[in-house]
Amino acid sequence: MNGEGGSPGAEIVLSGITTGTPVWAVGTMSGTSMDGVDVALVRTDGETIAEVGPALTLAYDDSFRARLFAVVKGEADAEVIAAVERQLTERHWTAIGSLVRRWPGDPRAIRVIGFHGHTLWHRPAEHRTRQIGDGRLLARLAAAPVVSDFRSSDMAAGGEGAPLASLYHLARAAASGLERPLAVLNIGGVANVTWIGTTASDGPPRILAFDTGPGGALLDDWALAHTGRPCDVDGGLAASGKVDSVVLARLMARPYFERVPPKSLDRLAFDVSLSGLSAQDGAATLTAFTAAAVARGTAFFPVPARRWLATGGGRHNPVLLARIGEAVGAVIEPVEAVGWNGDAIEAEAFAYLAVRSLRALPLSLPETTGARTAVTGGRLHMPTGVGRRI
Repeated sequence: MNGEGGSPGAEIVLSGITTGTPVWAVGTMSGTSMDGVDVALVRTDGETIAEVGPALTLAYDDSFRARLFAVVKGEADAEVIAAVERQLTERHWTAIGSLVRRWPGDPRAIRVIGFHGHTLWHRPAEHRTRQIGDGRLLARLAAAPVVSDFRSSDMAAGGEGAPLASLYHLARAAASGLERPLAVLNIGGVANVTWIGTTASDGPPRILAFDTGPGGALLDDWALAHTGRPCDVDGGLAASGKVDSVVLARLMARPYFERVPPKSLDRLAFDVSLSGLSAQDGAATLTAFTAAAVARGTAFFPVPARRWLATGGGRHNPVLLARIGEAVGAVIEPVEAVGWNGDAIEAEAFAYLAVRSLRALPLSLPETTGARTAVTGGRLHMPTGVGRRI
């Protein structure tokens, strides 16, 4: 973990974390779906989950979402990017403040904020990635330590830098006593899966993670362009359309799907042309694309999963879940079936990873990102000056 900033009370603020005492941490997430900021509270020692607190989502207004999307697509200059980064950071602070005000606990018990920011682009083949989000500014606004930049160390060690929530999935599965092999499928803008197997010394690896392919991003963009709504609500468009098998076969012919994991994707990795398709048929085809990509990914599981749990915004789409279930030959259950909050899992993960970072524990493994070895990481920003407090 790298550090910056300074505070005479830094040792006091961080005491307890480095010795392995469970502490409250806030995690934030602005995902590739670009729908808003998720924030969540977790009490953890960075290894086990002592308690999961409340969570909330602060939706982006249409104007900011459009500005953010322009930055993601590379249509903004440096001045606009800087302005959007500050606005993004301030929205994270607003979301954190709203969550803490609703929480009956003592805000002083919150020891660290895990701040992932928002990914502008992710190019693992080049060992390059870029997230925006000003950790130093957030530390000043919240007057609390902030850990950001969770990917750089992994990529420097030859890893993909993603997905990053896998070790949290493992910890939650252990805390819940879930049967294995288990597949936790996160359907965000990009979809990723964590396969959790047995821990026998002579058995298969206990964990494997990778991006399966598109999640909801392509479908969301299609729905917005053709209906003015930011997603295919309840899968209504797809349900009334017909899959174009020729287009689907072309999409699934991409070399990515044959690559052995770990592997990861950028939101804009697939340049999809659906010219000539109706709004309904395009939605049906994109829904089938996400499902087929997940199914193709199961070929890399050491053994088939006995249970599938879905998290992320895509789990709200019953048609998408049904199509994935048909493709993999299993029932896909929302994580709420085991008492998890599917809207908060990734935010919770960054709270957990922030504590792991402060304890210099690995944030990734060769089996989750392809790094040469287990890798810790993160950049610590200590509060300076006088700021508002969480």
